[in-house]
Amino acid sequence: MKKVVVLGGGYAGLYALRELVKEHHIKITLIDKHTYHNIQPEVYDLIANKANIADVTIDLPSLCAGLNHSYLEYKNLRVVNIDFDTKEIHTQEKEIINYDYLIIAIGSRTLFPRSIEGLNHTDDLKKLHKAIFFKQSFENQLFNKISDEAKKCDKTHIAVVGAGLSGVEIAAEMAYYAKKFFERGSFICDNFRISLISSGDTILHGFDKQIIKMSHDRLKELKINIVTNAKMTGCDNEYLYLSNDTMIRYAFIVFAGGIEASNLATKLTLSKNSKNQIIVRDTLQVTEYDNVFAIGDIAEIKDKQGNKMPANVTVARATGISAAKNVLNMIHKKPLIPCEPKLQGVLIALGGKYAVCDLYGVVKLKGFIAYLIKQFVFITYKIPLLHFIKKGKK
Repeated sequence: MKKVVVLGGGYAGLYALRELVKEHHIKITLIDKHTYHNIQPEVYDLIANKANIADVTIDLPSLCAGLNHSYLEYKNLRVVNIDFDTKEIHTQEKEIINYDYLIIAIGSRTLFPRSIEGLNHTDDLKKLHKAIFFKQSFENQLFNKISDEAKKCDKTHIAVVGAGLSGVEIAAEMAYYAKKFFERGSFICDNFRISLISSGDTILHGFDKQIIKMSHDRLKELKINIVTNAKMTGCDNEYLYLSNDTMIRYAFIVFAGGIEASNLATKLTLSKNSKNQIIVRDTLQVTEYDNVFAIGDIAEIKDKQGNKMPANVTVARATGISAAKNVLNMIHKKPLIPCEPKLQGVLIALGGKYAVCDLYGVVKLKGFIAYLIKQFVFITYKIPLLHFIKKGKK
């Protein structure tokens, strides 16, 4: 019986897993250092008190049990290296996992450039425990605004460094939440300031101009201070320093300045790009080994024209399903099929029940209707997973 290992329980890994379980005569192992799948786009709802921890996580042991596959197992292990020649996965727990076919889906992490001093003062919201700490810090700042009379309503400043999708969404959710907080309590000390720092001449660099304008207008409506053409050069315990010679006295900093491949990728003897993403063929196999695939954020994915695809759920879904199908094709000695991911659109949450969306580059919407579309997309992703984990727990 062939052994297939899926390394990583993120979006791409779970899409691959759900495709693999359709074949009942293989042994499947899911390995992840966490016991949960973090639904990253909903973490901002957690921070804004629209969701709790149970809403933004999927229990991996329950999920695997609920998929109802006789030879599927979940292992909560931290992988430290992979020997591709002996087909062995080495873990921190000293357990060695063998495989015939391997799908690497270990995702990405926030890029913290070494050239910037003081980044230890910032928070990385891609890690759930950091997001929870950030949520508590954010609420504590709101409480301090109304409780510390000695400060006499001094301005409280939060800096979001990086004006890509993550930075824009977290800034909008915080600003909206703070606005409603002060309105509901009719507090006088409501001079709570959020600055969004962009190194380029606009927010959302690379996005459609109309989407950028709609998003920019919404952020200004939420009274977010947008700083463009300014890079973070460093920070200390009190001030954030920018390349335009300005200083921002901050309460805390969120760093959303881009992503790079998972730390494990640096140790793998595979071809990688400058961000340590694994180079793959159009069939998603790594260049060195036919039985090893890389998917999602960890891989450098390109479209039919050779353009590099962004790291998002659409690409994770396409690569996860495609890699799993190709593994099964190899087992059954069938031809492999090239993966041709296509972007279905852009969905940006901008505080409360407001969003901006671009559907297939044709229809652009904003406001409550766009918010409903975004909710529908994530509900259709979550509902099957919730079904599996409830079944698995039972």
